[in-house]
Amino acid sequence: MPGAVTRFLGDSPLRVLLKLLVVSFIVGLVMVTFGWTPYDIIEGIREFFIGIWRMGFAAFGRFFDYILVGAVIVIPAFIILRLLSYRR
Repeated sequence: MPGAVTRFLGDSPLRVLLKLLVVSFIVGLVMVTFGWTPYDIIEGIREFFIGIWRMGFAAFGRFFDYILVGAVIVIPAFIILRLLSYRR
């Protein structure tokens, strides 16, 4: 069993625990220095994906706006051209 745990962790459990403590200390020190909290990071990631989501639908909205603006010119012109060619 200890061989499987060591193989899974990549090193002995005590050394992995020590490495995790050192990295956690460094990351915590940097976060406190910049005034970040775990909640701020999670909220930032959430806002990032919400912004992407909204941008995507805004692009679809602009796409349909362009179609409607173009249709105001194209549809009447199409009808007029069809009426003029119908008489020939």
